[in-house]
Amino acid sequence: MTGATQQPAKVLVLGANGQLARNTTRVLLEQSNARLTLYLRRASRLENPDPSRVRVVEGDVLDTAALRSAMQGQDLVYANLAGDMARQARSIIDAMHETGVKRLIFISSMGIYGEVPGEAYRSVLDPYRDSAAVIEASDLAYTILRPGWFDQTPAVDYQITHKGEPFGGHDISLNSLSDLILKLVTTPGLHMRESLGVSRG
Repeated sequence: MTGATQQPAKVLVLGANGQLARNTTRVLLEQSNARLTLYLRRASRLENPDPSRVRVVEGDVLDTAALRSAMQGQDLVYANLAGDMARQARSIIDAMHETGVKRLIFISSMGIYGEVPGEAYRSVLDPYRDSAAVIEASDLAYTILRPGWFDQTPAVDYQITHKGEPFGGHDISLNSLSDLILKLVTTPGLHMRESLGVSRG
């Protein structure tokens, strides 16, 4: 947990109803003093887990004006997206530029650089590949995470590989990935402008 005298990080969670986002929201509330804004297209699908620290905002990432409004005053953006991810990445970058927010944690997928030995993921990864390229070309303080397939294993057990290195495995627990996101949220400068593969250690 961050120190009691440290200003709590203000985190905007995009795609807040996704499986990983919901798990990470729980971990951030339990293990940090972060204040969260949960942003999703249909707010009625999500119950506010802690109204004293959490604000729920309904909006689409492609609605840059709404996104910009939700982003005001935030320290960090953490994005879990699907669909037209490159277009969404551009909308996030535009809103971050307009609001002065610099730090972005963006969830992608293993395989976008052909880094998984013996696997050649093709068009299914195009949205992840394209959005990562958009973010890497930006001037943001990003960290792109390329996890393996999610599972429900409770243990926190993971290894990190860097861009250009072979990916280390195929699976990763939600708790492991949420633990890494917690570290990124609470440790300024950690893995800045890096693309990290994350799999079971």
